[in-house]
Amino acid sequence: DLAPDGKTAISASMDKTLKIWDTETGRELKTLTGHSDGVDAVDLAPDGKTAISASMDKTLKIWDTETASELKTLTGHSNSVLAVDLAPDGKTAISASMDKTLKIWDLLSGKEVASFSGDSWFDCCAIAPDGVTVVAGDRSGRVHFLRLEGVSGGG
Repeated sequence: DLAPDGKTAISASMDKTLKIWDTETGRELKTLTGHSDGVDAVDLAPDGKTAISASMDKTLKIWDTETASELKTLTGHSNSVLAVDLAPDGKTAISASMDKTLKIWDLLSGKEVASFSGDSWFDCCAIAPDGVTVVAGDRSGRVHFLRLEGVSGGG
């Protein structure tokens, strides 16, 4: 994912790390470590200072990209987490997993605030710019449309 200023990018890897890169020079700036299995996906917050990663270790992690430090671990999935997307406000995330669920997370508390179960693995998910509409694709080829109204974590 690219930072809002376009000067840095963050990548997820099967080597269990995330890396922050200088997009102009191609130089590695930082390595983020903490996952115990491959990292499938990463998304940067709108301010570029926070990232969330999804891993085969069944967790999501929230990172401070400036210090390369782990802030929180989100647990609740029972299988690999394949995709993650942040809402436009950077306060809510959605994750897609091989456990056949989509989960909505409040990033301030690190708590799961909603879950949606399907019949197949969820491979991808995204929150639309309106911050309410969710689209997710599953392994059977179905596309699901959901609305996030009333799932705010509060506080």
